[in-house]
Amino acid sequence: MRKATSTIFAVLVILALATTSFAYGWGQGPRSGRGPGYGPCQSGEVRGLAGVNLTAEQESKIKSLRDAHLKDVKPLQDQLFSKRGELKLLWLQQQPSEEKITAVQKEIRNLRDRLQDKQTSHRLAVLKVLTPEQQTKLQTYSAMRGFGPGKGFARGGGYGPGGCGGYGPGPQGNR
Repeated sequence: MRKATSTIFAVLVILALATTSFAYGWGQGPRSGRGPGYGPCQSGEVRGLAGVNLTAEQESKIKSLRDAHLKDVKPLQDQLFSKRGELKLLWLQQQPSEEKITAVQKEIRNLRDRLQDKQTSHRLAVLKVLTPEQQTKLQTYSAMRGFGPGKGFARGGGYGPGGCGGYGPGPQGNR
């Protein structure tokens, strides 16, 4: 009995430590590692702006748009994080309820849709701050980003050569 109690206690301690370590999202800044927040790609941040030579006024406007956007999406991100935890707990029950799981999954999809709508609005607002030439340059970066043959996940501070994704088959080509 004592061995079973010790084992259960050890599992609970490990679970508590693991739970708190996953309570942090990805960091907000480039190469910032783990920390509070959801990262630039999950917040709708427009990457690649460093390569379009922004004026100080444009940087200021974009920063205020970004700050307002992050403040706007934070409650949705928190709800999404909470719902994911709730879904995980539902799956861990001895007799998982299909109705409850389906309902929470529907709520998660709704939250993701709302976040994506806000991200789209933010990105369009940022594009309005740019000159037509800057928009063209940014679109060139965007064209290099995305799915297709590439070197896997892009890294760094912008679209294309470095930024939020770029899911390719990797350096070996098709796998």
